[in-house]
Amino acid sequence: MLRFLYVIFMNLFRAPYMITRMRYEADRPERFSEKQRYELDRRAVRIMCKSGKITTVCYGKENLPKEGGYIMYPNHQGKFDALAIISCHEKPCSVVMDIKKSKSILVREFIDLVQGKRLDKSDVRQAMRIIKEVANDVKAGKRYILFPEGGYECNTKNHVSDFKPGSFKSATMSKAPVVPVALIDSFQVFHGFHMKPVTAQVHFLKPIFYEEYKGLKTIEIAQMVKQRIEEKIVEYTF
Repeated sequence: MLRFLYVIFMNLFRAPYMITRMRYEADRPERFSEKQRYELDRRAVRIMCKSGKITTVCYGKENLPKEGGYIMYPNHQGKFDALAIISCHEKPCSVVMDIKKSKSILVREFIDLVQGKRLDKSDVRQAMRIIKEVANDVKAGKRYILFPEGGYECNTKNHVSDFKPGSFKSATMSKAPVVPVALIDSFQVFHGFHMKPVTAQVHFLKPIFYEEYKGLKTIEIAQMVKQRIEEKIVEYTF
């Protein structure tokens, strides 16, 4: 939390321009391309990382499918997770986020720039509609970040909580590649009480194509993805 407040303080002079610019482009998708809007998000992340002494190290970019849509399923450690992935992911991608956490200033602009989806966990019908919308977008070639743990409140350090099987319905409906993403030490960015330089790791693991998971139930897909992420975390932290 200390670093989060520090980053805000260090960028107060930039905030009026950046937030206004982000809002302007987010509200005019017909005028600004998906790539332009995505790069504005990435620029904001770079500014945040530079002022906050944050380094993001990326591994496995060669594993990302070269063509078509896919869904990235990362473990969830904190507020920096989606930003870490976006900073490493060069092609435009979007994100599914809890509607309650998406309404604060700047977060709203980040989500709207990439035309992210806001998920209301308390509304089953709305959640199912979002799942279908994501599936349709992915069929059309769009790429998404979807956190299958659903939150990070119960996570401690590099522990991975159980994945919610329903998170994988968008993948089964779209028959798209599933890309496990292992985040390591991302929790240190905004949940520590020091200002020492921090390094977060983003590992894009080998995709799981539809042919590999088509006969599995969503709970089995969830377990497979979680296991691969945990194995990568163990490899780099022990």
